[in-house]
Amino acid sequence: MKVFVTGVGGQLGHDVMNELAKRGHAGIGSDITPQYSGIADGSAVTKMPYEQLDITDAAAVETALAGAAPDAVVHCAAWTAVDLAEDDDKVEKVRLVNAAGTANIARVCRKLDCKMLYLSTDYVFDGQGTKPWEPDCRDYRPLNVYGQTKLEGELAVAEQLQKYFIVRIAWVFGVNGKNFIRTMLNLGKKCDTIRVVNDQIGTPTYTFDLARLLVDMIETEKYGYYHATNEGGYISWYDFTKEIFRQAEAMGHDEYSEERVKVCPVTTEEYGVSKAKRPFNSRLDKSKLKENGFTPLPSWQDALQRYLQAIEI
Repeated sequence: MKVFVTGVGGQLGHDVMNELAKRGHAGIGSDITPQYSGIADGSAVTKMPYEQLDITDAAAVETALAGAAPDAVVHCAAWTAVDLAEDDDKVEKVRLVNAAGTANIARVCRKLDCKMLYLSTDYVFDGQGTKPWEPDCRDYRPLNVYGQTKLEGELAVAEQLQKYFIVRIAWVFGVNGKNFIRTMLNLGKKCDTIRVVNDQIGTPTYTFDLARLLVDMIETEKYGYYHATNEGGYISWYDFTKEIFRQAEAMGHDEYSEERVKVCPVTTEEYGVSKAKRPFNSRLDKSKLKENGFTPLPSWQDALQRYLQAIEI
């Protein structure tokens, strides 16, 4: 199978390319930079074919995809700087990337009759209540520009294609890039007290595990909407931080002990600072994965342990 992957300079694109290589699929990576710009870790993605691509350029997308003639496109590229997206001078650019760029890819996938997998987010919902969001729920009420433009991307895919997977994810972390875990580890080294919100609830997603599921999906024709995060239960960002530090200490890093650094739970309102509204309820119902024969991701606790070992804190 030949697969074209966008956004390989990011956390998920990096891992999707490596998973394709592991299974003997031909992967072609793309991103906005002239050369692959992810970590130089010597993994398969650093050696696989790469093509510079601006997804907002419709003609360039057509040329790149028609030339590659893939069996499937895994579309990881996105504007993900949630707070920055709220700036008046950024909104148009965010929409160009997340909505128009996605529509460009979907249009060519339709012409080529190839599968498309689009990564979306729980931010397409309003994040209220406590009930997990179901993948086929259409009660969209995004709270911010990022969520609105990702929803517009979803609609562009669903309107233009029949052979599509829309996979909503949340709280993403991987070896190739910045994420919440790295931020907390850095803060834990510098501060003796950290304030973390305890009223936003969800589940983390390790891109290494997610990449395996996404390749499982494109090997099938079980199209539709899905939700995918690691298993292990719903938690707050505060709970997550406590477990990050607990596991780091268990690995011999005493600087993260409760005696050295105190983690204080606060409400979103008390925490303040965020420009973009954040959802309180990021619980995603993942039961459709099992129903369609896909293997769920391991627990987030297990994923966290493997991740901390991988980044060698």
